[in-house]
Amino acid sequence: MGHPSIRSRRGSGVSSSDSNVEVRFGSWWDQLTVRMIFAVACVAAGYHFHPFGLPAWADALIGLLFALSVFLFEIRLRRASLRRLIGAAVGSILGILGSYLMGLVLLRTSIPDDSRSFLDVGLLLVMTYIGLVIGANKGDMLNLQALGGLFGSEQGSRRQPKVFDTSVIIDGRIADVCEVHFLEGALLLPQFVLRELQLVADSADSLKRQRGRRGLEVLQRIQKMPHLEVEIVEDDFPQIADVDMKLIELAKRYDAKIITNDYNLNKVATLQGIDVLNVNQLANALKPVVLPGEIMRVFILREGKEYNQGVAYLDDGTMVVVDGGRRVINKTVDISVTSVHQTTAGKMIFGRYEDRAEPARHAAAASAESAHRPGAETPPVERTTRSVIPDPTHS
Repeated sequence: MGHPSIRSRRGSGVSSSDSNVEVRFGSWWDQLTVRMIFAVACVAAGYHFHPFGLPAWADALIGLLFALSVFLFEIRLRRASLRRLIGAAVGSILGILGSYLMGLVLLRTSIPDDSRSFLDVGLLLVMTYIGLVIGANKGDMLNLQALGGLFGSEQGSRRQPKVFDTSVIIDGRIADVCEVHFLEGALLLPQFVLRELQLVADSADSLKRQRGRRGLEVLQRIQKMPHLEVEIVEDDFPQIADVDMKLIELAKRYDAKIITNDYNLNKVATLQGIDVLNVNQLANALKPVVLPGEIMRVFILREGKEYNQGVAYLDDGTMVVVDGGRRVINKTVDISVTSVHQTTAGKMIFGRYEDRAEPARHAAAASAESAHRPGAETPPVERTTRSVIPDPTHS
């Protein structure tokens, strides 16, 4: 397609740069080794103990299937957020407790032992399953800060991951923010965001195509920064069509923050208790503080909407409306700040341009006009008096 390629780099695995490759503990190879040891142990246990009285090879196969089911369950648990894990654990414990109490009630009945055993196992499975599912779904409502700091040490030592939005990638300013080390830790790039960005880069519209390719270049630039861990996650939510809602669900799953400059996504995610890093809010917070009465030097770019107004822009994009600046368009002048207004779109500065040389020019023009006016009296010319008495020293 002609646009840059983006490679996945796992935060807990291999951290690579252009010159060297560093392998740390907990990498993909370490996990594979542990899983192989666990699978061999399960196969050996099934082969040795014959749990169901089947042939040895069948019991060994059952041990292997058990190991694979554990691996799938572990992968699923990794994708769950801490809130959901706590909710699932609490719900399953309450379900087991409820099934135990129901078993005590059934023990005092006249139900035959075989039927009662079946009911006991059925209640245990049903109650545990219901508690696990409901606890996981309601786990997002937990407030970990209200638990008395029980998980404070874990949260303090673990850097909360951040999820990229398509708009902030196309915007491009996030690369500068990352470059100055204002962001660190794991940066999650969802596969559906990358797919949307690629569709923009392949668009028939030249403007959209240029923006999409710039977004891919921004991602490549961020990926080369050694202090960041960019990870492309494969999680998707086929039942959800909107990309913004997919981002919110992904942030809940990984207990992550969302990096965006989309106003609507910011509001919706905040309402659902997700932390949002808005690049526009950061830019507004970093704008210089200007007070009324200060003198600023600006370049008047164009005329304003009102009479005799000029419009200028600061380096950060702040609009400056200059009263009396229409006659100095395309010039750099000093203005006096009159007021500063904060709007939803950003900050606006109002100022006044006063030409201090204007009164002097008016006086000079008035004197020149009066000098060339017909019939005007000319000022008397002072002449040197000359003596009429002859000087005796001269002959």
